Amino acid sequence: MSNLVEVTKENFDDLVAQGTVLVDVWGPDCRPCIALMPHVEKMAADRAGDLSIVKLEAPTARRLCMTLRVMGLPAFLLFRDGAEIGRLSGGDITPASLDAWVDATTAGATAAQPS
Repeated sequence: MSNLVEVTKENFDDLVAQGTVLVDVWGPDCRPCIALMPHVEKMAADRAGDLSIVKLEAPTARRLCMTLRVMGLPAFLLFRDGAEIGRLSGGDITPASLDAWVDATTAGATAAQPS
């Protein structure tokens, strides 16, 4: 299947604590989630140097999803050094729109940080 790390409530804080991390919140019954999965796996391989990608299976981590205020699937949460810097959700996400959003959000967060 995938070489992406599965997020749990036990490892979530550690996984998003350092660097730029994209959390893919998905569900096995979510068709848009399943459709995006091959692209997310390719992103993880292609962007390994600058972006970590982890997967959060919503039905097995309901409390964590409630804590993160995830209301619908698919959802992508972007963290930098433990702080959420953006989120994208909805069934109309395409591979191109996901890439564009990640690029714009990470560029904006980088520009906003003092040097």
